[in-house]
Amino acid sequence: MRVYEESNNYRSGLIDIHSDVDEDLDSDAFNAESSRKSALKPALQPAKTTRARRQSTDLDATQMYLSEIGFSPLLSAEEEVHFARLARKGDEAGRKRMIESNLRLVVKISRRYLNRGLSLLDLVEEGNLGLIRAVEKFDPERGFRFSTYATWWIRQTIERAIMNQTRTIRLPIHVVKELNSYLRAERELTQKLDHMPSPEEMAEALDRPVSEAKRLCGLKDRVGSVDVPLGQDSDQVLLDTIADTQALNPSDILQGQDLSSSID
Repeated sequence: MRVYEESNNYRSGLIDIHSDVDEDLDSDAFNAESSRKSALKPALQPAKTTRARRQSTDLDATQMYLSEIGFSPLLSAEEEVHFARLARKGDEAGRKRMIESNLRLVVKISRRYLNRGLSLLDLVEEGNLGLIRAVEKFDPERGFRFSTYATWWIRQTIERAIMNQTRTIRLPIHVVKELNSYLRAERELTQKLDHMPSPEEMAEALDRPVSEAKRLCGLKDRVGSVDVPLGQDSDQVLLDTIADTQALNPSDILQGQDLSSSID
């Protein structure tokens, strides 16, 4: 619970932004027009306008968050060891300094996971949880930089969030880890071969049986909604294009009606 509260403290960009549009209208005309449109309000809010407003709000919130964390200075190697030692002793100021100085690392890693089902702000929020966990677990006496250690925790929390929040059917944690390894290997192999790797190529890269590679390949498929619009300006949804296999053929219906009328 403490981790989630801490993450919310650093997600300062998540605020509601509303813009007011003032129109120079005559007072009586404005009141009359408002009364007329109040009953039609749902019909006058197209999905495109709503999506555009939401995207604009998300963009503004993202820019505000990036501006806020830009004021946090980075730590030198000596400062990093100093504040990490304080954090391990339970010093809240040292812990806070370690977190604030590495928020930009979270944003950098989060950008790699765009277009995977979560917005940048959601990815950053999940990554911040991993950063907080890394600060709590980091041992400065081992000699490596904190950013190297924190990257693993940040990636783990982001990837787990993507799997849990963007899938209709949640997968067990150990399966999520296997699937993440498969997807990383697939991306690397795709860049190397310049084409999507076959199950046989994936099995060789992962050093696993072909059947296991096919199983993991099947897990990466996502469940889509039949209510998704066909386009930004379209009123039709995917369900409208799917044939009803239980429905009768119109020609069969007409033929049956003609046959019934002939018998009668």
